[in-house]
Amino acid sequence: MTKVLLVNTNIEKHPYPIPPLGLCLLASYLKPHYEVKIYDSVFDEGRSLKTIVEKFQPDYIGFSIRNIDDVVADKEIFYLDRILRDFIRPVKAITHVPLILGGSGFSVFPEELMEHTGADYGIVGDGEKVLLELLHRLDRDLPFDDLPQVLKKGTYMYPRKIRHSLLDYNLIPLSRIDQCIDFRPYRKRGVYSIQAKRGCALQCIYCTYPGIEGNKYRLREPDSIAAEIEETTQRLGKVTFEFVDSTFNEPKGQAEAICRAIIKRKTRPSLRTMGVNPRNTSRELVELMLEAGFIQIDVTPDSASPSVISNLQKGFTIADIHRTANLVREFNLPTMWFFLFGGPGESEKTVEETRAFIREWVNEEDMILMLAGLRIYPNTPLEIIALKEGKIKSGESLFHPSP
Repeated sequence: MTKVLLVNTNIEKHPYPIPPLGLCLLASYLKPHYEVKIYDSVFDEGRSLKTIVEKFQPDYIGFSIRNIDDVVADKEIFYLDRILRDFIRPVKAITHVPLILGGSGFSVFPEELMEHTGADYGIVGDGEKVLLELLHRLDRDLPFDDLPQVLKKGTYMYPRKIRHSLLDYNLIPLSRIDQCIDFRPYRKRGVYSIQAKRGCALQCIYCTYPGIEGNKYRLREPDSIAAEIEETTQRLGKVTFEFVDSTFNEPKGQAEAICRAIIKRKTRPSLRTMGVNPRNTSRELVELMLEAGFIQIDVTPDSASPSVISNLQKGFTIADIHRTANLVREFNLPTMWFFLFGGPGESEKTVEETRAFIREWVNEEDMILMLAGLRIYPNTPLEIIALKEGKIKSGESLFHPSP
């Protein structure tokens, strides 16, 4: 059987290590057709990769690129340098099998990463269906020009707007992360990742999610999510599950349905989630989340200045943020708040509005992450704004963050 090695190039462990959910889903989709192995670098950091390649002798090697840089203006880490040094170049030195790139970071900068890495192929957006088809055709030496998400070495004049081959998320087998990789190190300070949907219909000016996953929601069935949590708990015992959706409570009603499905199974897991959007918070939602087993949430307003919220096109109001803060305090739900400073229209006045909100509305026990500056990504409204304001030039590469 043809062998496929999937490589997780992410080694970031802060603030806590994240298992490679995307690669595990990809592996589950490929396994009926290929012999698949995942190399997870989070804790090994590339040290065993050459040995695994030499022992496994794959026919294809896929590299998942999660992030390009750390999006922190005052201490930028450019991950590609390490990816080239610890992953791409060592593998190229010992094998000549086709190298295929994918992942969220690749989907944002496909042409640049093809050029810098010298990979043979790349896949933008959802990888399951397209990678399976690409491998079938490569095995049979058939053309694949009709696969719009695929880039080929040397001929990757890629259209800036991604043409997704969208897959019904409910057709992807469960990730079963702990059966794809060694999950033991994650149990100490990590999470078990769960994704409830793909796609994002929001219009935040800086965000790449609509470009990577599409601008329409593709929802998983709530009972499938609850069944996955129950099944995983039966295998692993008590673990913390994290919903990794960009916004957990979008679209309205979906989060409530997920909580009800979990409650119905009486598993009582330990849950947390990133991306709680203030516009769809309610007493019902918080009560259901607590009953389902949520022990912590992230709330992501980005600003508490009405004008900046509007400029960022967040889709909610300051009243929504106040309601969310009241609910967090009333139910004593541990929360981490996220704020971004320096967006369009930011001033001393708007900064003080956000600081005043933090002083008055955020619990002293809760955590607050404050970052300065917004990373400009291609194909986002922020890129257009930056062009109009002369912050960047037409045709300028955004691969390296602008100062």
